[in-house]
Amino acid sequence: MEKNRRDFMGMALGGFAAIGGVGALYAMKRTWDPLPSVKAAGFTTIDLSTMEPNKLVVEKWRGKPIFVLKKTADMKADDRDVVIGSDRFHVSIGLCTHLGCIPAYEGAEHKFKCACHGGEFDASGRVLKTPPPSPLVIPPFKIDGNKLVLGETGPEYKKMQDAGLIA
Repeated sequence: MEKNRRDFMGMALGGFAAIGGVGALYAMKRTWDPLPSVKAAGFTTIDLSTMEPNKLVVEKWRGKPIFVLKKTADMKADDRDVVIGSDRFHVSIGLCTHLGCIPAYEGAEHKFKCACHGGEFDASGRVLKTPPPSPLVIPPFKIDGNKLVLGETGPEYKKMQDAGLIA
């Protein structure tokens, strides 16, 4: 059988369609993959050995502020505290559970105060004054020596979950 111009045009169109299909599949796969910034934000490690008592440190994890506070001996111990050796730490996502504002830490009073609607949390993140409906949220964490790894669920976090301290 003799090939003519119409056969060539059909093969050329088929070839371009195949190349376009492969390009479209590649583009779809790229949109399904998480961005490198999202992958990198999955875990955050915080060295707790350098923390000073009653001084709030704000880290960033998955685009959210994370409050880390080394508690002093005169601050009330709580089941929500992260304990490493003899030190107790408050660790929470630094967003008010009422409307998502970022509470300020008042070191002299050992309280977190939300300026928007007057909500207050104690140094363990529990609600002292409403309108916040629930305590500050504790992010998933794992303790690795003197380091806190955010984004990974460790046995300490599981224990808090099992005790009903984490929603």
